[in-house]
Parts: sequence; C-alpha cells; structure tokens
Amino acid sequence: MVTLSKANDMSDGGSWIEIVLLAMLAGFIGLRLVNVLGKRTGDEKAGVPSRAASPAAIAPTANRAGPVVRHLVAVPAGTAADVAPALQAIADADGGFDPAKFLGGAQAAYRMILDAFWAGDAAAMAGLVSDEVLDHFRVAIAHRDTALAHRLVGIDATVLTAARMVGQMAEVTVRFEATIAVDGVPSAGHDVWTFSRHVGGADPAWLLIATDADA
Repeated sequence: MVTLSKANDMSDGGSWIEIVLLAMLAGFIGLRLVNVLGKRTGDEKAGVPSRAASPAAIAPTANRAGPVVRHLVAVPAGTAADVAPALQAIADADGGFDPAKFLGGAQAAYRMILDAFWAGDAAAMAGLVSDEVLDHFRVAIAHRDTALAHRLVGIDATVLTAARMVGQMAEVTVRFEATIAVDGVPSAGHDVWTFSRHVGGADPAWLLIATDADA
C-alpha cells in the first residue's frame, strides 16, 4: 500500500509539471500573436479589417471630377458650314486654338511674307514658311533682276476655306482678298494659302506650307 501511494504521488507531481509547461507554452504563443498581429484598440469597426490604402485603391477617385468639358470654338463669319467640324477637331487637339486669333496671325504673316518676297529678302521669311516653300521663293527671287515695285495697300477679307488634322499636324487654308499696288496702280489680289502646325509641339507658330493664286 505504501508503494502504491508513492506511485500515485509521483503521478500527480508529473501531471502538475505538464500543466505548468502547457500554461507557459500557451502564454508564449499568446505573446507572439500579440507582437505579430497587434492589439485591437476598440476603434475598429466590427468585421472590417484595418489596412492602409494602396495606390490602386486611390486611383479610381480621379474619375470623380466628371467628364472633361469640351471647348466649342467660335467660327468666324463667312466660314463654310462644312469647315466648322474640322476647326472643332483642331481645337479639341489644341486647346489654345482660336479661329479668330488665327486669322489675325495669318493676316500679319501674309503682309510680312509678301513684303519680303517683293523686296527679294528670302531670309526675312525664315520662321514664317516651311523649308519647301522657302526654296520656291528663293528660286523665284533668283530669276528676277530687281525688287518688285509692289505694295500691299490693304487686306479686304480673309476667309477660312478648309481645315483638317493629319496625324498631329493641323492644317488651315485661308483665302485672302487684298488690294495690291503695282507700280502705284491698285489692283485686286486673290491668294489661297495653307498654314500648318504640330499641335503637340511647344512652338505655337504656324508655317505657310502651300500657296495658290486664286484668280
């Protein structure tokens, strides 16, 4: 009986040791979970995990600004109805395009280019005409002996006759009605010039790319 009692005491002592070891192991695992996962502060919403917003989640908010407002251009008087859509296409590609301001610039270029051509000064046309047109003007200047006694008295009318987008190149054609003095005698002048500009470029200048006398 004494031997059995001792065995039972030893068995009870071993059970307590196992219980203590298991409690320590459970406590260690609990501390590790707290360190890895963190603690709940009580401010979190039930059932919703807390996480930092990622760029992918933020990006769609850019669409909340709504659709881009289209800038409708004002078509100058005298412009044919079928030219208006092409002018709008240019304005859509180039937000700074304004047909009325373009016509003002075209008139100034018309004066400067004609004056330079009549004076035989091809260098003065640089930056106003394309290389191909400049070559044609140089050839024409070389085939005459002296400067022409012409003078632009005034521009009577300018009309947008055509427009189009060719890739990133915008092209606009203008008909000029002018009074030109030839050897002091006024006469009517009619010219159709086409200007072009790369809408994606930093240079706002339009270049003369084609000329045609419209008698």
